[in-house]
Amino acid sequence: MFKTIWFLNRFMHRHSGVSKHKSVVRWWSSAAEGAVAPPAECSITAEQAIRLWTQHFTLHGISEPLLSSQYIISHVLGEKTLECVQRKRLRDTLTDRERESVWALCSKRLTRMPVQYVIEEWDFRDLTLKMKPPVFIPRPETEELVSLVLEDLRLMRGTDLRCLEVGCGSGAISLSLLRNIPQLRVFALDQSQTAVCLTMENANRLGLQDRLDVYHLDVIKDADAILSKCDPVDFLVSNPPYLHSQDMETLQTEILRFEDHSALDGGLDGLSVIRPILALSSKLLTQGGRVYLEVATCHPPVIQKLVEEMMPGLLYLETRCDLTNRPRFCVLQKKGEDD
Repeated sequence: MFKTIWFLNRFMHRHSGVSKHKSVVRWWSSAAEGAVAPPAECSITAEQAIRLWTQHFTLHGISEPLLSSQYIISHVLGEKTLECVQRKRLRDTLTDRERESVWALCSKRLTRMPVQYVIEEWDFRDLTLKMKPPVFIPRPETEELVSLVLEDLRLMRGTDLRCLEVGCGSGAISLSLLRNIPQLRVFALDQSQTAVCLTMENANRLGLQDRLDVYHLDVIKDADAILSKCDPVDFLVSNPPYLHSQDMETLQTEILRFEDHSALDGGLDGLSVIRPILALSSKLLTQGGRVYLEVATCHPPVIQKLVEEMMPGLLYLETRCDLTNRPRFCVLQKKGEDD
């Protein structure tokens, strides 16, 4: 605690524009003990709040301290990023309500809650999605998966298409595809009821609910129900849980504490969900229909061997790399009568 108070006194000396020194010192002392209430009668600008919280996050070992404070304070000011906030606005004193919001949200971040959950929204491609713990937060690699699917489907824009997404989470993949392909109908499923509700909420917010059916189903346990509700589809897409169980303990505290482990843990070999997805695909897809999977870098050759040895109805087409040249995406196809 003494290190925290020493830091604040130094901050106050260097940034004398923050008024009511004693009030903030009392707040910072309580913050060090874990109870973070907004300082009473304290004038502070957005710029000063960003510096203050960045250094406090750093002091407490919070990852990406500068970005965390910038995203939170930009959100409070009604913008997505700091670059969108007018320079004058950054130098203006925060209102009492803004200051209280900053302190409340930054206090959540101190618990290691991911920024996406703290501000309750996140951008995915051209969509702004509502976020809610413990629903899996979409990563940048999954944007690349969507781009891969759209690239392959660009020649099929004139025909009606049906898609199944396994493990929809917040709805990021399904809703991005619906936004970009007007003639597409999507069936999405997730084993988490919270994820199913969040996908529908995001669909309604974006006006895409009319071409989307979302089901609370588990691909491991509910194959027959999935077939009855979704058969047939032209392609299947999934960012399934693919981490090896033994690697789960190496994840960041933010992930372990707040995100749904069942959306991450793929079993001993990382394939416990991928196997039933592939088995379902051979029954569900139209002839020539495709499967698009985001996987761990070790999985493509394993999946190719699995398909070639045990799934005669599927053809492993190719492995695609992400922007950092890591093998992250598998593309498969249901064989036709002549294959």
